[in-house]
Amino acid sequence: MKIKPLGERVLLKRIEEDEQIRGGIIIPDSAKEKSQEAEVVALGTGKKDDNGDVVAFNVAVGDKVLLPQYGGTPVKVDGVEYILIDEDSILGVIA
Repeated sequence: MKIKPLGERVLLKRIEEDEQIRGGIIIPDSAKEKSQEAEVVALGTGKKDDNGDVVAFNVAVGDKVLLPQYGGTPVKVDGVEYILIDEDSILGVIA
């Protein structure tokens, strides 16, 4: 991995949904909503509490998570698009 998140940031890769055909019409990429599901690729160095101790992350590499519709910073590396987001902005972990 060429990106190492810092602090409480998490690097995610969006899980793409399969192309859907509705009523015989193929929906173009520009009209599709982006998936709100992503996989955790890398974790930052961690948030520190008032005593300077590192607080453990609530997510782990490989977890599937839910994202807000408009959140995070898109980052493109070697043609692959990732999302850099604060852990607090993650809505939940998919079990």
